[in-house]
Amino acid sequence: MSPNAPTRDEAYRILTEYNQNHSLIRHALAVEGVMRYFARKRGEDEEKWGVIGLIHDLDYEKFPNEHCKRTREILMSRGWPEDYIRAAVSHGWGICSDVEPKTELEKVLYAIDELTGLVATTALVRPSRSVLDTTAKSVQKKWKDKRFAAGVDRSIIERGAQMLDMDLTTLITDTIMGMRDVAEEIGLKGV
Repeated sequence: MSPNAPTRDEAYRILTEYNQNHSLIRHALAVEGVMRYFARKRGEDEEKWGVIGLIHDLDYEKFPNEHCKRTREILMSRGWPEDYIRAAVSHGWGICSDVEPKTELEKVLYAIDELTGLVATTALVRPSRSVLDTTAKSVQKKWKDKRFAAGVDRSIIERGAQMLDMDLTTLITDTIMGMRDVAEEIGLKGV
C-alpha cells in the first residue's frame, strides 16, 4: 500500500457522508467484501481493492443522474489518487461512464457490482435468508428468470466474466465467498 493511499476508515466516512440509505451502504459493504476476497485470491493489495469497492457508488444516493461523474469530483477534491478514482468510475462503463475497465481490479469491480445484487436477492428468498448456504447453482437457477431481480443487468455480468476470462459459475462462486466474509454486516447471515 502506498503511503498516500486512502484508508478504509476514510472511505467509510466519505461513503456514509454521501449515503444514508441502508441498502446502498450494505451494497457497498458487499462489494468491498468481494473485492477483498478477489484481491486475496489473486495476491493483490487487499486494502486498495476493498477501499475502491467500498466507495464505488459514492455519489449514487445524492446524484443518481450524475452517477460516476460526481464520484470523480468528490474524490479529486479530497486528493485521492487517480488510479482509485479511475477504478471507481470504470464500474459504470457503458452505462454512465466512458472509462473502460482495463486493470484486473477494474474488471473485477465491473463484473461483480451487479452480481452482488443478484446473489443478495437469491439469498433473501432462501428459507435461511442467508448467503452462507447460497450456491452458484441456486443463483444460476434464478438467473434464468428475467423477472427475478429484474434490475440486475445480466449482460454486464457476462461481459465482466469475459473480460476476466472466467466462467460464470466460478465468478458467481467467488462472489458468494466474498459476500460470506461480510454476511453479518450486509444482513445476509440468516435467521
